[in-house]
Amino acid sequence: MGRKRLQESADGRPTVHTVAARAGVSIASASRVLNGVGGSPETIRKVRAAAAEVGYVPNAIARSLQSQRTGLVALAVEDIGNPVYVQMMRAIEAVVASSGRQLLVHATGGRIDNETALLRRLANRYVDGMIVSPIRVTGDHLAALVDSPVPVVVVGQLGADAPVDNVRTDSRHGVSLAVDHLVAAGRRRIGFVNGPLDTVPGAARDAGFRAAVAGHGIDLDENLVEVGDFQYAAGRAATERLLARTDPDALVCANDLIAVGALHALLAAGRRVPEDVALVGMDDTDLARMMFPQLSSVSLGSAERGRRAAELLLQRIADPSLPPRREQVAPHLVVRASSGATVPAPRPATDPGAQAPSHPSSEGATP
Repeated sequence: MGRKRLQESADGRPTVHTVAARAGVSIASASRVLNGVGGSPETIRKVRAAAAEVGYVPNAIARSLQSQRTGLVALAVEDIGNPVYVQMMRAIEAVVASSGRQLLVHATGGRIDNETALLRRLANRYVDGMIVSPIRVTGDHLAALVDSPVPVVVVGQLGADAPVDNVRTDSRHGVSLAVDHLVAAGRRRIGFVNGPLDTVPGAARDAGFRAAVAGHGIDLDENLVEVGDFQYAAGRAATERLLARTDPDALVCANDLIAVGALHALLAAGRRVPEDVALVGMDDTDLARMMFPQLSSVSLGSAERGRRAAELLLQRIADPSLPPRREQVAPHLVVRASSGATVPAPRPATDPGAQAPSHPSSEGATP
């Protein structure tokens, strides 16, 4: 019965048998490649070339029923408009597509109930697996991840004993790279504009900033720390609040969206960047290169984390018995014009043109 299904179909369409014969491989090998399970690079090349030559089109419904696989992988992130998730999504999609699968993307708004509801719906097995990048993690949330009926890979920080495949970075160290750079450039009144402290990245970046400043022997003025959200408008508003009460000579921002908001707030307030205030963001997204001046930013390897997560997921789908894996992508600082200038030296007192530092009026200066 099974052998008959592998012969030419009644309407003459090519089957797995046709592809295997053209490629010169076994039917089992051809089936594994066409179902996205894998094979040696040479076998994959031969089978894909043969499938293209004979015009093989898989019957997705029959294949799903037979293999109990859908050919779909889900990605759940807080905000699909955030450039950091766009970079991650592109890398994941490239890996997923190479296995013959398609990617479905879900926006959760950073809400745990949305993510747990999505995990519960996986019980219907409408996807083969999921990659999730949560910004908040609770015990219930972790339990839902562990109990998922399909493989799940988490991009983000989890506890050391969490029995889930995990790809992470060290954003705490990333913040320290930014602070080290600014101190080396002569900055001492370094401010920090963060996202919510009840999120994993917000808490880690706050701790990293405080430790880095203390490590340079600087007594932190709490007026230099402001909390908002990981969005442009919140970043701008938070920077405006900070500038209303104090005068920093540098700002570290918890992501690039916040940094763009901070840049616009600084320019609107008459602060020159980087001459008056040096500015560093995080994530090193396309936004950092689009701004003027271009933003220095700490890269957290978003694309690399996405690529590794997708590879782990495909491996887990192929072999559910694998032990939990944990991989780490190291951050690095990319220096651009927004932090490229050192603190200007004061003019000599004998200079007849010397004036007390002042900031132009912000009236009408909003970019």
